[in-house]
Amino acid sequence: MTLEDDPLGPLDPNFAAAFTRDVRRPPCQLYLISPLDVTGGFADRLARTLDAGPVAAFQFRVKDMDQHAAAKLAEPLQRICADREVAFIVNDSISLAKRLGADGVHLGQEDGDAREARDLLGPTVQIGVTCHDSRHLAMEAGEAGADYVAFGAFYPTTTKETKHRPEPVVLSWWSALFELPCVAIGGITPANAAPLVKAGADFLAVSGAVWNGDEAAAIKAFAELLG
Repeated sequence: MTLEDDPLGPLDPNFAAAFTRDVRRPPCQLYLISPLDVTGGFADRLARTLDAGPVAAFQFRVKDMDQHAAAKLAEPLQRICADREVAFIVNDSISLAKRLGADGVHLGQEDGDAREARDLLGPTVQIGVTCHDSRHLAMEAGEAGADYVAFGAFYPTTTKETKHRPEPVVLSWWSALFELPCVAIGGITPANAAPLVKAGADFLAVSGAVWNGDEAAAIKAFAELLG
């Protein structure tokens, strides 16, 4: 689906030019997503990374692993996050989030419903939903009780296969109409993030830009950008 295919129709490209961030919204923050391999010395890397600058949330994202093994890998990382007051979010799995007592769960469009997650996880757990480039899906997620919606991929990314490429204006539209936070995701680096912050992103979800190089330097560069 492209923005033009959205049931709401195309967005006016001038919307972004007229957009001003509401001063009552908190400043944009960093949302860190794990690499797929969190074995070996990754716990130490995570601790160093979180100590390098402000990170609001950490998403535990592993694939093709049974829940027992995933939980075993997650537990030390969850402790590292808790010690630093960083929200620990589980990707895709409502059941793993419940098992771990995680701070939140992030659901793709195929990973279950926000209402189901709320019923199982309770009122205080943060629920996020991937909405690609669709304002319609984002509104549905909000109505289902999501705590945030994620749009992307805004830029080319090697972290996962993507079919959707929204324009930053979708962030402006969302932020102007809804109080619910929006997350920008997909190929975001310190060099290309500024237009997304200006457009109204409440969080920048980043992975490769941090883990594929000097993670502490990347966190510091994002911190400088986000001020």
